[in-house]
Amino acid sequence: MDDYPLIENHGLIGDLQTAALVGTDATIDWFCCPRFDSPSVFGALLDRREGGHFSVRPSVDSYSTKQLYHPDTAVLVTRFMTEAGAGEVVDFMPVTGTTATDRHRLVRMLRCVRGTMTFVGELAPRFDYGRQPHQVHLTPHGALFTSESMNLAVHPVREPGDDRLLSIVSADRDLRFTLTLEAGQQRGLVMESSPDGPPHEVRVEEFQQLFHETVRFWRSWLGQSTYSGRWREAVERSAITLKLMTYAPTGALVAAPTTALPEQLGGERNWDYRFTWIRDASFSVYALLGLGFKEEAAAFINWLHDRVKEEAGQGNGTGPLNIMYRVDGSTDLVEEELSHWEGYRGSAPVRIGNGAADQLQLDIYGEALDSIYFAHQRGIHLDHKGWTALHTLLDWLAGHWDQPGEGLWETRGGRKDFTYGRVMSWVAFDRALRIAYDDGRPAARGRWTTERDKLYEQVLARGWDPGKRAFVQHYGSDVLDSSLLRMPTVGFIMPEDPMWQTTLDAIDRELVSDSLVYRYNPEASPDGLSGSEGTFSLCTFMYVDALARAGRTDMARLVLEKMLTYANHLGLYSEEIDLTGRQLGNFPQAFTHLALIDAAITLDRTLNRGPHGTMP
Repeated sequence: MDDYPLIENHGLIGDLQTAALVGTDATIDWFCCPRFDSPSVFGALLDRREGGHFSVRPSVDSYSTKQLYHPDTAVLVTRFMTEAGAGEVVDFMPVTGTTATDRHRLVRMLRCVRGTMTFVGELAPRFDYGRQPHQVHLTPHGALFTSESMNLAVHPVREPGDDRLLSIVSADRDLRFTLTLEAGQQRGLVMESSPDGPPHEVRVEEFQQLFHETVRFWRSWLGQSTYSGRWREAVERSAITLKLMTYAPTGALVAAPTTALPEQLGGERNWDYRFTWIRDASFSVYALLGLGFKEEAAAFINWLHDRVKEEAGQGNGTGPLNIMYRVDGSTDLVEEELSHWEGYRGSAPVRIGNGAADQLQLDIYGEALDSIYFAHQRGIHLDHKGWTALHTLLDWLAGHWDQPGEGLWETRGGRKDFTYGRVMSWVAFDRALRIAYDDGRPAARGRWTTERDKLYEQVLARGWDPGKRAFVQHYGSDVLDSSLLRMPTVGFIMPEDPMWQTTLDAIDRELVSDSLVYRYNPEASPDGLSGSEGTFSLCTFMYVDALARAGRTDMARLVLEKMLTYANHLGLYSEEIDLTGRQLGNFPQAFTHLALIDAAITLDRTLNRGPHGTMP
């Protein structure tokens, strides 16, 4: 299993409809097409032998590598250094726009910057998670892979008279190539899915134009950011990463572009994150609007409005909303296992689809309403049909909030009365009332107020453990849960309240390990799954936010600075961090980067106000 790269040894490129992971050795070992949630074309990250890959490296055995992003872009540069020369592989995907398409281009620009370098590469696709056979057809002008579901063209970059520079040969069902360059030369390959014609040669000028257009797009987009705080580099890289994981045709944000990367090596906690969670994507509204990206926030709010109107969850007993959807808003997320794949470093099963889709998670209604209200405050409003559907949603919640659910962490150990679910149900009624009063909307104000107040009183009576002097994970237990770090963020309790201060102390004692934060203790609160997990990066950034709001700014700043050291070489985070500092789980994770942005904005605001300032 040692031939698997570390999870964190990757960068992300994409075109706002799908994305690819590129290793520090310039191997593309994860790529789904034509969408984030489509079957994989390259999946070596989950099975080195059968998953498929697109590799490029120097022809010699002795070399070193470095990797970076072209400044302020999603263009990835992998550098190779040998005794004979230095070369670069520049990877990017030209942005496709807001119309869904099966045609996507992945550009691999190879260039020599010093001396001479011979690159060797192998293009070995494995369509439909390696379940679908294919053929390869070599032509004088490139190559074409054909399968039942997709055609994949390979367009070589050539100038007249340079046939000897690039040599492409067919090897069974794969392609291998050799390219020798001298300092100042650049050539490469363009891989295109569902091409509208046969393979063709691409001139260097056209190649360079694709590069410059992609750079201009990303720099123009990032130029809209209004953030000028202390952690600009980390915040802006997080913003670009979130943009890369947004499906432009609908505005939906995937939780991660990968599936089945383990939360524990060799364990069973291997889930498919290539979908849009109501919760995660709702949080994106705060982060995006906090940075000034109103267009992206509005696109997701429109997507959310459509889900509210559809009431897709009514048929399965989990309420008007499902907890997650595909990027196009559909709800077919049947979970299955790919038994023919061994999993990352032997971590089986490899799952596609997600069986948690039909769980009852009552907190999603609060997250949805909180994001809608936050957008409402900034000029993004519901139309009449949207408000009518929201009214129906609140009427359902009024009659169903007082029941056990699976909770934020999607445990599979049975339903419980999770405190966080009750807090966020309180948020749902509170925000709906605020919108109704602001806009003079027709609303069941009396009933919504009554339910809101019942929730508040119930949480204070049953969610508080007097012995531990802390709010707890679920009623009748003394188990702590880091999801409750959001209680002051959403305004359920004031950060200076003694009940919150002692809760924060308890979380620090039991869930924090040298600044890193666990979700909860699965031994104290069994979640129906075997094995353990690492600390949750999301929770650490939530802890920073909570510390800042509670006036503990010195500790908040130290925790944030420590946490930033756990990012990979490009500033990216997976879901978890293990005891050795390695990243675990799906990569990169949107929730973590959203929480990083929120934490940085909150802490900046606190520090700028000085020791006597107060949080809004």
